Amino acid sequence: MNGTSTLTALRAVRPGPVFLGLVVATVAGGVLLWQSGIERSAASIGGMWLLILGGWVISLCLHEFAHAFTAFRYGDQSAELRGYLTLDPRRYTHPALSLGLPLLIIVLGGIGFPGGAVYLHTGGMTKGQRTRVSLAGPATNLILGIVLLLAVRLIPLSEEYGNLLAGLTMLAFLQITATVLNLIPIPGFDGYGAIEPYLSSQTRQSAAKIAPYGFLLVFALLFIPFLNRAFFDVIYAIIGLFDVPTWLISEGWRLFLFWNSLPL
Repeated sequence: MNGTSTLTALRAVRPGPVFLGLVVATVAGGVLLWQSGIERSAASIGGMWLLILGGWVISLCLHEFAHAFTAFRYGDQSAELRGYLTLDPRRYTHPALSLGLPLLIIVLGGIGFPGGAVYLHTGGMTKGQRTRVSLAGPATNLILGIVLLLAVRLIPLSEEYGNLLAGLTMLAFLQITATVLNLIPIPGFDGYGAIEPYLSSQTRQSAAKIAPYGFLLVFALLFIPFLNRAFFDVIYAIIGLFDVPTWLISEGWRLFLFWNSLPL
């Protein structure tokens, strides 16, 4: 495959109205949280839902876009033809499994589970290029998480911004969990995709049989107590590097999962 210059690739990027609508909704959620201070109200709950769900879908789009854009840079013209460069969430495979399931996991009080997938033609790429295509997605989640954590550090920790800080920290938490999960070298995850080009054909064939169940395997592993503790120790250690209070995550969940605090 012939490569494409960065400038040419950028000219092919055309964010669609659905993506722009998600951005507007997410910003509106942030404004509602900022205006609510630390108040628990319909406005603050609605703002939290807009910020978290809108922000998460945006991150899913950016994650898959990063895969597609990198592949497009390395010559995969199908990325543009399939509409992957529009950042439209409807373009990223099955709506229920790619978007619905990760959102359901968040609503149930879970973590930022990877969702979405793009079909790319990487056969003509070098091993290094294929690795970079795989790592582009989790790198995007990591960058988003860092940006959010830096934003939290820049905003004064006060009652005036309490709900907003909680929402931004919770969204950063989801980005960091998605990053770490995606880097697990299990078939079906980007971490495996990064090392796959260097594996023998026999190993790749065996792994291909596991790939459809990689999601279930990781989900099951997280139910093992010591693995669960180790996973979250890593997440909180990363967040701690930015000196962001982890209790803000709990405050975000408390407002997002508002029904858990309703009187019986």
